[in-house]
Parts: sequence; C-alpha cells; structure tokens
Amino acid sequence: MAARTGMLTTDRLNELIDAGEIDTVIVAFTDMQGRLVGKRTSARLFREEVSQHGAECCNYLLAVDVEMNTVDGYRISSWERGYGDMAMIPDLATLRLVPWLPGTALVLADLTWLDEKPVTPAPREILKRQIDRLAEKGLIPYVGTELEFLVFENSYRDAWSKGYVGLTPASDYNIDYALLASTRMEPLLRDIRVSMENAGMYCEGVKGECNLGQQEIAFRYDDALTTCDNHSVYKNGAKEIADKHGKSLTFMAKFNEREGNSCHIHISFRDADGGAVFADPEDELGMSKMFRHFLAGQLKTMRELTLFFAPNINSYKRYVEGSFAPTAVAWGLDNRTCSLRVVGHGLGLRVENRVPGGDVNQYLATAALIAGGLYGIEHELELEPALEGNAYGSDAPRVPATLREAAELFGRSEIARDAFGSDVVEHYLNNARVEVRAYDAAITDWERVRGFERF
Repeated sequence: MAARTGMLTTDRLNELIDAGEIDTVIVAFTDMQGRLVGKRTSARLFREEVSQHGAECCNYLLAVDVEMNTVDGYRISSWERGYGDMAMIPDLATLRLVPWLPGTALVLADLTWLDEKPVTPAPREILKRQIDRLAEKGLIPYVGTELEFLVFENSYRDAWSKGYVGLTPASDYNIDYALLASTRMEPLLRDIRVSMENAGMYCEGVKGECNLGQQEIAFRYDDALTTCDNHSVYKNGAKEIADKHGKSLTFMAKFNEREGNSCHIHISFRDADGGAVFADPEDELGMSKMFRHFLAGQLKTMRELTLFFAPNINSYKRYVEGSFAPTAVAWGLDNRTCSLRVVGHGLGLRVENRVPGGDVNQYLATAALIAGGLYGIEHELELEPALEGNAYGSDAPRVPATLREAAELFGRSEIARDAFGSDVVEHYLNNARVEVRAYDAAITDWERVRGFERF
C-alpha cells in the first residue's frame, strides 16, 4: 500500500521541527469512553526524550467515569494505590500531521506500567492481543468503521449552556442521500474530509442520513489496528473542526426519538499472502468454511459480548424495531434488518456488524468481533441458514435491551474471560456498573415533565 499523505517518519518530523513548521507533538491514547486523551509536548522535548522513552500520565485515566470523576472498584487505580503513573509509549508508525491545529503533529501511544509491562485493560492493548491470536493462525483482520453523526448550528459552548435542549439541527428534514440540504453543511464537511486526508487517511466520501443534520463520512478499510487508530483521530478531529466552524456535532447513539447514530463495522480476514480466506468460489454462496464458522461464532457470542458493542446507557435506546438499528441476533445476505449483514465477494466478502452505535469504543468492538469469530472457527460451529425477510418480526434471539442486561451477560461469559482475561472483564464490568448506578440515581427531564404537576 502506498505511503499515506500526512503520515510522518521521524526524519520528516525532525525536518519540520528544524524548519519551525512543527512546534507541538500530541501524545495520545484512547480511553475507555473512546476519547483521545494525553499531553501536548514541545517538539524539542518529543525529539530529545519522549519519542524514545514515552511520557507519564496518571493511571486514573482508565478508571474514571465520563465526567472524569474518580470512582471505586478498579484494581489498577484507586486512592489506596495512590493514583500513580503509567507510561504512554509512542507508536511511531502512527505519527502524523494534524492539519486543523497549527504547528502540530500527533502520535498514538501504547500504555505500559513503569516496569514496562502492558496495561491490559487499555483498549488498544485489548485489540492488539486479539490481533496476535489471529497472527498465530496466519490471519490478518481488515476492518472498516462507518461513523454517523448529527450536526447542529450551535457551538459546543452554546449547546452546553442550553443543557443540550432546543438546539438547531443543520437540516430541517430527512436528508438521506440528499445533496441539496447537505450542501448547506459542505464547508464543514469538506474541511473534515480534506483535513483527514492530510492527516494520513483515505476518505471515500460523505452522504446524508435520515435524522436532521445527520451525515456519514466514510473511510477506506485497512488493517484492524490502523482503522481503529484512524477512527480515534477522526472522531476527535471532527469535533475540533466543527468547533472552529462555530458548530457542534454528536456521535451519541440516540440523541432524540428519530434515527440514531450507528457505527457499522465491516470485517474480513486474509492470509499472510493477502489471500481471501473468507471466500470460496466453489460454494453456492461464495463463502468458505472458515467464514461460515466465523459467522456462527458471531451469532453464538453476540449477546454475551454486546457490552463491547454498546458500552453506554444511551446505546440501548437505539435498538428500535423498523429503525435500521438491529434488534435480532441473525445474519442475512445484504439484509439491513439483521444484526449481521453479509456483503461483497472475493477479497471484498465480509460481514457488517450493525450493532455498534456512534458511541462505541472501536478497539473494544473490533476485539469482540475477532474473539467471537475465533471462537466459531476454533470450535467449527455450524452456521444456521440466512434469515430472509424482516428480522424485526422474526423469532431470532434479541440483542440485549439494557446496559444492565449486557453487563450481566458479559460477566457470566466464559468466552469473554478466555479471550480477554478476567482482569479485563472485571474492569469493564465495573465501568458498566458505575454507569448504571449513575443513571439509576439521576432525575430526568422525562420524569419532571410527567410528574411535576400531574403526580
């Protein structure tokens, strides 16, 4: 594959530093909530020290809630342990320009303890372990993520001051594939697309979606780790670019009662020579035995691994019948009512998992896809017939309906513990419990509207 525009070698970074074109290098990683966090370092310090030895950060960054509150229940980080450091070790293969921030480059990091052992609950580490499991079988995963978002005319600070109520969407009606109303957003959308191209990505294009102000910018598939790294940079960068335009956008799974934001994930495997191991031209459906086992593994494990596809309370509001968000654990051939949609042929034969929403942590979701598929392959699970027709009206098992249900299934899953380790399972179970407790204690606008006068 040709070198990507915007990606930097250390030699090129040094040239840009010497020329005064780069003065800041961001060292970042993706936290449990899917956010980029880290440090802005001076370019000189990065060159002299950080690029070789990393930079420290507090280990509470993998042990807080979405509000950055310290919470109990994590083994790796607590008041009793003193909230010490972990190290961000730059993966120099991810070094790139950040075109929307003047004089800035960015590198993604792996997390280690100060004794250089990996921080196993870190999302990128969880995915890398599953990629290593595939590598032992001579397999390489290729992935594409499709993120949808809603655009609002309000700035982020204005939206905050309004309590995210009464915002003005960037379109007034359903704009799925529509060009006219989407053109109103094109200055922002073009800025995002071009910026991401210049940050090392292969942007395929953009299309309108069904909700008001809803769009999807698509990127070319790549190996799983590269795709997930790019996903983090894009998601963070899109928000920063929207902020520069005086607008805001959200990747919430379900912002309102209309269509939610999805993050469909496409995945396929290849062998070490680039061969299409999922395809078999002799099969009536063009599917190899490995692909059939892989799909069967997805079906077998989907309910118990849903926590990695749908990590938040809000994630489960998206699963509404007839909404193009899946409710049935079923597979079909180019059938958008199923949770697993098989499309393509040859090297392009793949499955699209339609369960994740825009709030997903892509590293965790992709790790779950690989783990579920490996379970099916290793146990040679037989694939049930494809579901034909409307999966919403079928008797297929259902995707978990709440975060509480998904967490219970995840906690009981021996498959999850075998694939990820009990330390990882317990870490993310605690994250789910923290969110459920916070939600159960919250008083919502819905309750006030229904109960203030009438109860």
